[in-house]
Amino acid sequence: MAEITAAMVKGLRDRTGAGMMDCKKALAETGGDVEKAIDWLRSKGLAAAAKKAGRTAAEGLVGVRVEGRRGVMVEVNSETDFVAKIDRFQDFVRACLAIALERGADVETILAAPMPGGQGTVAEALANNVATIGENQTLRRAASLEVGEGLVFPYVHNALAEGLGKIGVLVALESGAAEAALAELGKQLALHIAWANPMALSPEEVDPALVARERAVAEAKAAESGKPADIVARMVEGAVRKFASENALMTQGFLGDSKVKVADVVQKAAKDAGAPVAVKGFVRFQLGEGIERAETDFAAEVAAAAAGA
Repeated sequence: MAEITAAMVKGLRDRTGAGMMDCKKALAETGGDVEKAIDWLRSKGLAAAAKKAGRTAAEGLVGVRVEGRRGVMVEVNSETDFVAKIDRFQDFVRACLAIALERGADVETILAAPMPGGQGTVAEALANNVATIGENQTLRRAASLEVGEGLVFPYVHNALAEGLGKIGVLVALESGAAEAALAELGKQLALHIAWANPMALSPEEVDPALVARERAVAEAKAAESGKPADIVARMVEGAVRKFASENALMTQGFLGDSKVKVADVVQKAAKDAGAPVAVKGFVRFQLGEGIERAETDFAAEVAAAAAGA
């Protein structure tokens, strides 16, 4: 029998949308023949999602949950926003959050974990959801934050249900201050992060690739000014510093107020609480960000469906 590798299982899963364990079994049953494995899955009703797997899934839900001093966040996508209102889909997102709290925020680890209630693995439950609901769905990403002392504050903007919505934020505050004071600061920072979408905690942590891209743009603009080289160099450095500052949480103007920086808000909260407060990190997920959405003609789709009925 041919050796069944992880790459073969992943490739079959990508093509069929079936669960990882089902794909592994199919390959074992067919001696590693991928095409026969696809037919085996289809014969078992486990590849019902195959035709849907290539469709764009950019809707769905972002889920956020905190337990103790640890918070997790996941994004589970679907093709339409209608699915986000289905209890079965929401329960799946909650299950992913519970598993992420227990096992960590690695997507493959979550997918391989057993579903609560003995329903097979998370990947298998996801494949069943695709087949049952009739839309492509994916567990796209997950993240976690933890503090040794203090709290992780969760926030969901315009929540559809508790802990579920389209924009989720986690803010980690390391401090010995009272929990109520930290929660109030966490709420303020989470609202700001949801609105401003900072790229990093500090200017030094902004992605070097993005900084380099901004530098190239600034150099091209400055070169057209006709000014001396030393002035051009200062113009470029100024533009790069401004870019990094405007896109780092601690140096952003709080909720757009250029006179009050986020760092000032944290400093004041620490003073009022009588204890140092450090923002250890943050995570912000916006549903579907970075996914290229296919342009569709809904009326044409309905007409085509009616014609084929």
